[in-house]
Amino acid sequence: MKKFLTCPSCQGKISVYANPLPTADILIHEPGRGVVIIARKNPPLGFALPGGFVDEGEWFEHAALREAKEETSLDVVLTGLLGVYSRPDRDPRSHTVTAVFTARALDPAALQASDDALSAIWADPELPPVPMCFDHGRMLLDYVEVLQGRRPLGALSAEWLQTEEGQRNQQLMAAVCRGQQ
Repeated sequence: MKKFLTCPSCQGKISVYANPLPTADILIHEPGRGVVIIARKNPPLGFALPGGFVDEGEWFEHAALREAKEETSLDVVLTGLLGVYSRPDRDPRSHTVTAVFTARALDPAALQASDDALSAIWADPELPPVPMCFDHGRMLLDYVEVLQGRRPLGALSAEWLQTEEGQRNQQLMAAVCRGQQ
């Protein structure tokens, strides 16, 4: 949305755009363990999926991998796209839009909170801790539908999969599917 501000020096009109901020969230699932939930260190306080803001020049996929490592200490492999969530009031701090990726951990036992997370746990996606921040409770409901076979996952970007990082992700995914690492 285009807005106009008045320059305090010259009183001229300056056009600015108030666009949503891009974020990436990651739903890490391990059969028999559940999904990773973090307790947030910074406001808004509560529980959430790992995630954060996408840096300028960064792929959404890379941001998801980075945030997983920063907040949970886990190296993960992306398995799909749960969806894009853009409700204007989903984040009380500002209007954000997020791409939510699904993932598997390469070493689930390595789960340990760091960076913006006070703690990190494996939780049943149908019984997450409360309160869940943002619209992450909705994301978990959507993922339960995936687990029940009532909702498909979206594909990862074919363009990203051609990058060095994407090709490594594919190789690791094949190993995870075979039960190897």
